[in-house]
Amino acid sequence: MVRSMTGFGRYELHSGDLKVTVELRSVNHRYLDLNIKMPKKLGQFDSAIRTELKRYIERGKVDVFITWEDHSETEGMVEYNRELAAEYLRFMRQMSEDFGIDNDVRVSTLSRCPDVFTMAEADQDEEELWNILRQALDGAAEKFVETRTTEGENLRRDLEDKLISMLDNVDFITGRSPEIVAEFKQSLEEKVRDLLGDASVNESRLLMEVTLYADKICVDEELVRLRSHIEATRETLNKGGAVGRKLDFIAQEMNREANTILSKTNDLAVSDRAIELKTDIEKVREQIQNLE
Repeated sequence: MVRSMTGFGRYELHSGDLKVTVELRSVNHRYLDLNIKMPKKLGQFDSAIRTELKRYIERGKVDVFITWEDHSETEGMVEYNRELAAEYLRFMRQMSEDFGIDNDVRVSTLSRCPDVFTMAEADQDEEELWNILRQALDGAAEKFVETRTTEGENLRRDLEDKLISMLDNVDFITGRSPEIVAEFKQSLEEKVRDLLGDASVNESRLLMEVTLYADKICVDEELVRLRSHIEATRETLNKGGAVGRKLDFIAQEMNREANTILSKTNDLAVSDRAIELKTDIEKVREQIQNLE
């Protein structure tokens, strides 16, 4: 199945006193751009997180939000920096002597000095942390892919409808091309007879002029290539996967063939169909930009 580049996935995991929430949001982007926001304590897993998400995502600008809550009693502990407190106390005594003021330092005063007391997180097993985080990542990524797949299926159906419309126009131009040559030949014969009256018409010269005209307006090769590109687009859509880049290239080729057809024709009906072709191709290109 094809997938859209817009998606959303959220997963909340409870493991004992731990609660991990992962949320993924994405929009269109030419390549894969992961923007991860997470607690500082999980920073060591940045590379592993990116590797894990690449298993699910190939293209798109993806915002990743990770929250981590630990409600266990060992979540943190107070650390007392005795050496730093001694330094503060020494300098306070020095200030008392230098300025002749009372040294009224109390424990409560010293405890408020920066970094005398700090909160330190309890050590946790790194492998255990990663296993929990990976479960949450996988859960969110699976839901994320589901939304992308659903939207991708809607896009595929829409593209299929446009491909049918394009084939209809190709069939019309294919059938109309011989008629244009025949009409030109008939018109040329009438003009020559009007000029020459009862004189005989040089059939070989007439045939040469018709041949030159037919060669000038011939779009057989363009129609064959266009039909091939439409079929390749359909096969690629049915194959599924990350097909956005390939389809974008095919759409560019289809647009080139339609431009050539439009530039060669002087028939109003063919011109109208060629314009419709270009319009459908442009719509296809717009939709392809949304595919992974």
